[in-house]
Amino acid sequence: MLTTQKKGVVAFLLMTFGVTWAYLFTARFALGLSVLNPVVQLPMGFAPAVAAVITRRWITREGFADAGLRLGRSWFAYLAAWLGPPVFVVAALAVAAVAGVWHPGLSPMNEVVSGLPGWSAPLLLMVVVVVLTPLYWGEEFGWTSYLRPRLFPDRPMASVVTTGLIWAVWHYPLAFIGYIQFGHVALGLAVWTVAFVFQEVLLAWLWTRSGSVWPPSLAHAGNNMVLSLLTGQFLGHSGLGDTAITLIMYVPVIALGAWILLTGRLTPRRPARHSESRGVPARR
Repeated sequence: MLTTQKKGVVAFLLMTFGVTWAYLFTARFALGLSVLNPVVQLPMGFAPAVAAVITRRWITREGFADAGLRLGRSWFAYLAAWLGPPVFVVAALAVAAVAGVWHPGLSPMNEVVSGLPGWSAPLLLMVVVVVLTPLYWGEEFGWTSYLRPRLFPDRPMASVVTTGLIWAVWHYPLAFIGYIQFGHVALGLAVWTVAFVFQEVLLAWLWTRSGSVWPPSLAHAGNNMVLSLLTGQFLGHSGLGDTAITLIMYVPVIALGAWILLTGRLTPRRPARHSESRGVPARR
C-alpha cells in the first residue's frame, strides 16, 4: 500500500506530466501555436507549481510549512544565483575559444536587444532576471521544493539526480515541437538530460544553502535569460548545432555541479546547539 508521501509524489507527477504534455501537443498541433512564444510557455511553467499546491493542500494535506516560501537566511545564495549565470557565460565562451569553435568578439551583443548598444544588454538582462523570478518559481516550487525532498530523502545525491532526470524527461516534448532543434535527437536529448541533472544540482545547493525556493527561482531565471540567451547569441553564428552549443554552455555548470556532489555540499547544515558552541555540556 502506498504511503501518504508516495501517493503525493505519484499524484504530483501524473498531474505535472499529464497536464503539461497534453497542453504542449494541443497548443502546437491542434491550435498551431509556437512554443517559442513566451506567453504560450507560461502554462507549462506553472504546471509543476499548480500540481504541488493541489497535492499539498488536498491530497496529502501536509500544508506548506516546508515549502520554502520565505525569503530564506542566506544573502550569499541570492548573490550566487544572480551572478552565477553571467560567470558561466564567460566560462562557456572560454571553453569554446579554447576548443577553436569560437573567435572572441563582442559584435553579437548588438543583436540581443534591438536599438540598444551591445554593452547594455547584459545589464538589462540582469534586471529582467530579477523581475521574471516569480515566473520561474512555477517550476521550482514543484521540482526543487516539492518533489526533490521526497525522493530518497536520506540520500541527497540520489534525490537530486533522480529529480534532474525526471525534470529533463518532462521537457522532452519540446525537442519535437519546434522549441529546440537537435540534429541527432537521441544525442541531443542525452546532452540535454545531463545538463538538466547538473542544473538541478546547483538549484538544490541553493535551496540547501538558503532554505528558500526563491534563490533557485532566481538562478533558473538567470539560466534561461542570461546563460542560454547570451551563450546562444555568441555561438549561434559559429555554425554549431543546438547539441554542441548546449554541451559547451553547460560545461562550467557540470564542473561546478560535480564539485558540489563530490564534496557533499548537498547535505543540509545542522546548526550547533547554543550550549555546545560555548563549550558547555548540553543537558540530557
